[in-house]
Amino acid sequence: MLRVAGLPVESVQALRCGDSRRWADDVLAAEDRLRDRAAGLSDLLHDVVRTTDVAPDGAGAGQRRELLGLRRQIFNNRLPADPEAAVRLVAGLDPRAAEATAEWLRDRRHLEKLRAEGAPLLAADLDRTRAALRGLLAEDRLRCGLLLASPTLEGQLDAYIGKAEAGAAAGVSPDKRMRKIERSVLSYLYRTACKTSPFSTFTGVATGVFHDGDGDGDDGDGQGPGRDAANATIRIDDAWSSHVRLNVVVLGRFAELILADPARRGDLPVRPASGWERDDDRIRYVRQWISAGDDSAAVTFDAVKDRLFFLRRSGTLDRLLGLFEGRDELRYGELVEWLRTEHDAEPAQCETYVAALLQLGLVRVPCLDTDVHSPDPLRSFQSALRTLGRPWADRLAAAFEGPVRAIDRFPSADRAERAELLRELRAGLREGQAQLGATEATLPQTLLYEDVSAGREVSCGLGAWTGRAGGALRSVERILPAFDLTLPQRVTFKGFFVARYGRGGRCDDLLGLVHDFHEDFFDQYLSFAGKRRPFDDRGEYVPEENWLGLPGIRSIDAARRAFIDRMRQLWQEHADAAEIRLDERDLALVADELAPVAADFAPQCHHVQLTERDGAPLVVLNRSYGGLSFPFSRFTHVYDTDETVDMDDTTGPVERAEERAGAFSRGLRDTAAAVTPEGAVLAEITGGAVTSNLNLHSPLTDYEIVCPGESSTVPEDRRIHLDDLYVEHDAETDRLVLRSTRLGREVVPVYLGYLVPLALPEIPRTLLLMSPTSMAPLDVWGGVPAGEAHDGVTTRPRVLHGEVVLSRRSWTTTAGALPVRRPDTGDEEWFLGWQRWRREHALPDQVFATVSSGPRGGAGAKPQYVDFDSVLSLTALEALPTDPEDRVVLREMLPGRDGLHVRSARGSHVAELAVETFTSTRRREGAPTCQS
Repeated sequence: MLRVAGLPVESVQALRCGDSRRWADDVLAAEDRLRDRAAGLSDLLHDVVRTTDVAPDGAGAGQRRELLGLRRQIFNNRLPADPEAAVRLVAGLDPRAAEATAEWLRDRRHLEKLRAEGAPLLAADLDRTRAALRGLLAEDRLRCGLLLASPTLEGQLDAYIGKAEAGAAAGVSPDKRMRKIERSVLSYLYRTACKTSPFSTFTGVATGVFHDGDGDGDDGDGQGPGRDAANATIRIDDAWSSHVRLNVVVLGRFAELILADPARRGDLPVRPASGWERDDDRIRYVRQWISAGDDSAAVTFDAVKDRLFFLRRSGTLDRLLGLFEGRDELRYGELVEWLRTEHDAEPAQCETYVAALLQLGLVRVPCLDTDVHSPDPLRSFQSALRTLGRPWADRLAAAFEGPVRAIDRFPSADRAERAELLRELRAGLREGQAQLGATEATLPQTLLYEDVSAGREVSCGLGAWTGRAGGALRSVERILPAFDLTLPQRVTFKGFFVARYGRGGRCDDLLGLVHDFHEDFFDQYLSFAGKRRPFDDRGEYVPEENWLGLPGIRSIDAARRAFIDRMRQLWQEHADAAEIRLDERDLALVADELAPVAADFAPQCHHVQLTERDGAPLVVLNRSYGGLSFPFSRFTHVYDTDETVDMDDTTGPVERAEERAGAFSRGLRDTAAAVTPEGAVLAEITGGAVTSNLNLHSPLTDYEIVCPGESSTVPEDRRIHLDDLYVEHDAETDRLVLRSTRLGREVVPVYLGYLVPLALPEIPRTLLLMSPTSMAPLDVWGGVPAGEAHDGVTTRPRVLHGEVVLSRRSWTTTAGALPVRRPDTGDEEWFLGWQRWRREHALPDQVFATVSSGPRGGAGAKPQYVDFDSVLSLTALEALPTDPEDRVVLREMLPGRDGLHVRSARGSHVAELAVETFTSTRRREGAPTCQS
């Protein structure tokens, strides 16, 4: 899957201050020359000073002081107040020294003249780049993305442009508020032209295929298959297509309003929570707690927790649950009426009783749930309302017609129409909430999520980069488990199971196992593990929590120590190098330690960027994940659209989801089937009530695990309920195996959504401890002491294995050490200070800056593009830190502007490839052991 920046990188070229940069280079070069010559001249003047005699009466002392003062000024690169007098002073003592002094002073006066040229140059560049920024605000891919990402900012831009143009014409500098808007829009512009995070029109995606180009023959140099990096060039169309869906959090807000009204609640079909059981004198089931997300955030979702829950049995509760025997659902009102008749009770009391069961989650309303496989959640919700057959539900369904039409028109609308459609959409949704009695609408800031297609089946030569076998990237995969944040948890879960059930043991009560694991062990374990610092104050590695004394945990610790020790050794040997290389032996040391915990089925996703250096390929590894179809699942609605049946037909059962899926999803399903280990089936874990568009996708597996408290719309024979599953320890392979009694086969759980698995409820999160899901942020410098700081800056070289870049060059400092603007400093001196600092620390012209709180930094900080040749960019960088102790990490832009391999008619685009690889030692008959 290709992720391509919405605007070509050439777009931001106009924001660079070329004249000012050349001026700064000239000034700094002149300073260097003067500084170099000043040392020799200072020595020469020292000799002259020694020739002066001071008489007993003090004659000559003044001359000596003047010479010493002149020597000191030259050494400090300062111009004397009277240069001609200085030359005459030296000429009376040493003509050769006088000639050298005169030459140095001429060049120093030239430097002053050169410095004086800076202010008008910088002012002109700043005016020009601000005008260029205003011009770039007409770019639809920037503005359309802003409509969804920051509608408030987008709504301010037209007024900003008008005011900024008027101010420029009048020669008035932007005020504080204008500069704040300028920095904000600049950040989004850089995101659209220099980064690859898919969101609306900021970044498009394209499906791709690798071909065998230049990977089949030998190029005659004895290095194996020839690799022509030019064959990795990808060309994309300039016309992109839009695909939008309503933010499903909106549907959750409507469901809350419907359930809050007793009259409407009475019309809803309810059913007991799936998986409930009678357990002696209690009812056992899984209860879910939903915490609403922040509606003011650009991206939000409701968090869900689940836990095994018990209610004391009673005759009334038993008989009420018995009403559902032989019936899938009853109306909520029917339960209230049954209670009134059964007990001759007041209706309010009966309503309170059933409402409590609903609040406790023993009875649920599945028709208001969002199905992760729904191609159009709003239409599905609308259809569910119509099936209720109640006037209020029909009116609400009719009220959704306006929002449905607005969403349908949105992809083909221009920017102005999109803004109006968003207003119509919000107004229509508010009207719907008003029908439900809401006095104030509760809607998230982002109403629509948009994914944009930049094409289908773009082609890239695999052999030009890694070769057909995966090259160094395949080798790197062997050490990724050492960085996997979830591997210690998986090993701990297996250890807990074996401790409780013995080697070769079996547990048929999976729900009870999950409950006991968390209650007796895991929650406390996570609490301690969450407080663990990977390295202590001395920089030494801190072992993982290993309460059960598991050899698997010791293997992980040993692998990490082996990697750290090798990196420390290489760092000590090559502290001044621009690059450090890890060879196969280095990786083998780590892989050997990991062998006892290595997975035998390991689908991997890598986000990589391609470039070349001196004609040779480089593959820059950005991040890696373990799991199935991770690069693709979120975008199935984009690439199945052309081949789906009528999207309005959402009234039919979702068991036809496979028929609605297009060739793209069918291809993913075929791949999944081909790599499934022999004797096993893949089964999806959906995450249940977690409401996020990041979870929506076409069905990509044959089976779905239905956890207690969840509902499912796949055919019954494709559902695997938790009470059908059991866990056993395979003593021969020393792994936990999840099996289905009904199918008689191993079940491999897979999560196909985009949320972090730790955000999922307890039961699906625990099941994923038996899945190939992993998170392996590759931190090659963890535990390796930083080098000695130079003016507050420490550096790290690039780290490679073969053609794979594992870590970019970086520079780390604190905000207080940056050359930020000082009081009474002109723009030209400020800009010159940044260029001097950049040269002093050998930074490239373009970097990405990550600013995080405190000297140790923090998680979640996003890198920001920085161009040292742009005054606007440097101003934006200075605004990022909030405290002098904030940690600032600058990383090289790699690929650089000249090393991009994706082209459109408009220019070169920053791009990233999300690729999936498979390694399995449990081979399905007829399938390859390794493929990519």
